[in-house]
Amino acid sequence: MNRTSAPSLYIRLRKRMRASRGDPIRLGHIAVFLTEPEYEAELLELELYRPEEHDGNLLLIDMMLVVRKIKERFPFLTIEHFGDPHTLVEISGKTRPPSTFLIVLVWLLLFIGSGLAIMNFHADVSMAEVHRNLYKLLTGKQTERPLLLQIPYSFGIGIGMIVFFNHLFKKKFNEEPSPLEVEMFMYQENVNQYVIAEEYAKINRSPDREPPPP
Repeated sequence: MNRTSAPSLYIRLRKRMRASRGDPIRLGHIAVFLTEPEYEAELLELELYRPEEHDGNLLLIDMMLVVRKIKERFPFLTIEHFGDPHTLVEISGKTRPPSTFLIVLVWLLLFIGSGLAIMNFHADVSMAEVHRNLYKLLTGKQTERPLLLQIPYSFGIGIGMIVFFNHLFKKKFNEEPSPLEVEMFMYQENVNQYVIAEEYAKINRSPDREPPPP
């Protein structure tokens, strides 16, 4: 090569991606990079790993494996890495359409369960007695069913839940994540960290996926 300096490859691995079982994992699937135009097409198709049955449904592609594969094909490239040093790959098989029966069953369970939770909470704090006392303080009259307070309160629970979760069916009111989305994100992050630790342990036990010693 007639170059005054070695060409550079600037690369950043994606945090997580999904691949079909049996398909090879290529560099273009798990990373974004910047390099000389003449190398881009071949780097995009560079095969890093071919998942096998014993790999399960989660696989970790480490930066050391990426560097080894790139150097095998382009030993003259200077690699500059940014971001996380690994990508978590979810290996998926054939997907089946969702069951309408299961969707309806889960919806009913959640609806009934949430309703029972609200009613049990109201029973624990004697909400009906609180409404009766408030009604007597405001109007000076005693009644067993203070609908003037109970009806707006019932609507307020529903409106409050919509505002709290920032969702009405598929519509979001603003870009701020809801508490449920934040909790799901934190749960997924914890799961990812656990899986990454487990996958690194597998890499250390598997000589086929270890980088060669320096």
